[in-house]
Amino acid sequence: MPDFDRHSLLDLPPYPAAGYARLADRIAALIGTGNDVVFVQAEAVVALEAAATSLGRPGLRALNIVTSPYGELFGGWLKRAGAEVIELRAEPGLPVTVEAVAQALAGADGIDLVALVHAESASGILNPLPEIAELAREKGALLLVDAVASAGGHELDVDALGIDIAVIGPQKGLGGPAGISALSVSPRAWQAIDRTDTPRHSVLSLVDIKRNWLDAGRGVLSGMPSALEFHALEAALDRVEAEGIAAAIARHLRAQRAARAGLQALGARLWVSDENEASRLVTTILLPEGLDAHRLAQHGAAVAVGLSAGVGVVASRLLRLDHTGPRASRDTVLAGIRAVARVLREAGVAVSETAAEAAVDALWTS
Repeated sequence: MPDFDRHSLLDLPPYPAAGYARLADRIAALIGTGNDVVFVQAEAVVALEAAATSLGRPGLRALNIVTSPYGELFGGWLKRAGAEVIELRAEPGLPVTVEAVAQALAGADGIDLVALVHAESASGILNPLPEIAELAREKGALLLVDAVASAGGHELDVDALGIDIAVIGPQKGLGGPAGISALSVSPRAWQAIDRTDTPRHSVLSLVDIKRNWLDAGRGVLSGMPSALEFHALEAALDRVEAEGIAAAIARHLRAQRAARAGLQALGARLWVSDENEASRLVTTILLPEGLDAHRLAQHGAAVAVGLSAGVGVVASRLLRLDHTGPRASRDTVLAGIRAVARVLREAGVAVSETAAEAAVDALWTS
């Protein structure tokens, strides 16, 4: 059981009506945008579905970059809304290449939307967002980015990159609650969304959020906002701002490098060989043949530190070490590597735990 008073989570005061706009402005500052920021009162996958449902229409042509099941879901939602979707699939579990995106855009006329996931927690990869953003800009296409697993851990300057819709969830790099998500929406994206045929009276309608909150003066949110989620979001933003977003990103970079150095010294094989193509929130190893990540993740040592199997086509071969948000620390990285060492050793794989710990310490103090 958690070592806190669970009753303190009950009977919270309502979140103040004027506070929602302040939270939106604080999020905008963290992700570098002057665009509108709106809330979807659900986990970020609902915000992504809302964006696809609101943008999608017959006649819309979208290039949807698929590097995980999340990108695949997004393409499906666009198709359901009537859009024509061109799917660009990367090698399973790996980042898409700039060359592949350039070729796909060159071979397609009239692309209205480019959609991609920035960092993938599913496999621990990072897609080349700045280069893809430039290609989308040259094409005149809207750019939608799933930044759920990158905000707070990777550089994300929405306006500088020309991102029209960025979807974030505070539960990862920002260390906040999972039950609330946010989208930044550019004026150009609102023009594409605010149509007579756009779905209305739906939790998936961004036009409803625009009408009921933005256009109404950004007061109280419609429905019954969860005070718990918004108080938790405010606390998470307090913590991030106290540290500074640049320092938080630097801490995630240090955790990434420490995890990679420690796992390599341990004798594990990194799934992503190039640091610049790897997530700073999750580090993933490729297991030897015959080992199953789902089974290893059930080991008590793995459960205790949050080791997990990958998600997607290569999931059974990938074991993920999580160093997200407050977990991006030396102690968490060391605990994760010790757990990897134990589960591999008990599975019959030779490991060097002493060398791994020395590598982490050397990197963390350098």
